[in-house]
Amino acid sequence: MAAVQNVGIVGAGAAGLTAAIFLADAGITVEVLEKATEPQTLGSGITLQGNALRILKQLGVWDKVEEKGFGFSTLGLRAPDPDGTVLAVLEDIRTGGEDLPATMGMYRPELTAILRERALQAGATITYGKSVTGIKDDGGSVTVSTGDGGSATYDLLIGADGLHSAVRKAIGIDVEPVTTGMGIWRAFVPRPEEVVRTDLTYGGPCFIAGYCPTGPDTIYAYLVEKAQERKHEDGPRIMAELAAAYGGPWKEIRENLDQTARINYTKFTTHIVEGPWNRGRTVIIGDAAHSCPPTVAQGAAMALEDAAVLAELLTSHDELTETLWKEFTDRRLDRARTVVNASVQLGQWMLDGVRDADVPGLMHSLSSMLKNPA
Repeated sequence: MAAVQNVGIVGAGAAGLTAAIFLADAGITVEVLEKATEPQTLGSGITLQGNALRILKQLGVWDKVEEKGFGFSTLGLRAPDPDGTVLAVLEDIRTGGEDLPATMGMYRPELTAILRERALQAGATITYGKSVTGIKDDGGSVTVSTGDGGSATYDLLIGADGLHSAVRKAIGIDVEPVTTGMGIWRAFVPRPEEVVRTDLTYGGPCFIAGYCPTGPDTIYAYLVEKAQERKHEDGPRIMAELAAAYGGPWKEIRENLDQTARINYTKFTTHIVEGPWNRGRTVIIGDAAHSCPPTVAQGAAMALEDAAVLAELLTSHDELTETLWKEFTDRRLDRARTVVNASVQLGQWMLDGVRDADVPGLMHSLSSMLKNPA
């Protein structure tokens, strides 16, 4: 018998839905509470590394992900010159195994839609318009109060509600994301024919100019700069001005950076909750527990790994004990911390103008670790 029979999950994003699928497949009753009033259909692109794809394959959704996304196994480096000269094309380590691409780009709402459909098929319930206002743990169960005046009681509550997690606050964890000094412009635009992988350009007016194909017809392009106050409505103009320094596919990308493009600006943040991620019968995973700049594109993968490991332990243990929580901490904390630290370090080297940093060594070490399943 599993350690729990009735689980509440706060947040209908990738982490929450992944946990819901694994648990519902094991016969556990699962309810997902989502503060949005309906499924979200807007968003940007997402980069999924091989270790994330491994879990998506375990969930039985790989075929749909492969159909909707764009897989590739090389990384291009370009010069910050008018031609966007290709300096190197590197083979990426396939951290999910040789049967999967090293990287998959896709439209974030499409990934969420695939996971949502799979969760419902597994028997999970998703309830919208539910914002957490309080959590009460009596030792044998946990009761969640919601903003609409309702409440629900579960054997376990999983907080998968993102960076500014209400669950994290409600259980008394006072760690909050902090900015790292960088900001990123992202645009979701048509795919130039020559874009068949991620290409990165270091230097020029931005720290990084890059793009990732997200499907047969789309990419998300991004420009990383020093963090500053920016207005989203200025996005088309600012991105076009910054992109003017870059050649190659950026010429076509720039032509599509108009008022019809979906453009957003965010500041890089980071945090990690040290020690156990649970307080009694409530546990946080994904961005609620840790976050990092997207410099190594592991945010989504770490969230999916959290959900997979937690579900594995909940279904293989007979009771919800300190032994289970210690095993969860032992398997997740150091791995997540290593990813967070590497992501922050890469950005700090750029902020500090360090030119002899061992970026290849750092990336190889990280990929070698991530090849081993969580």
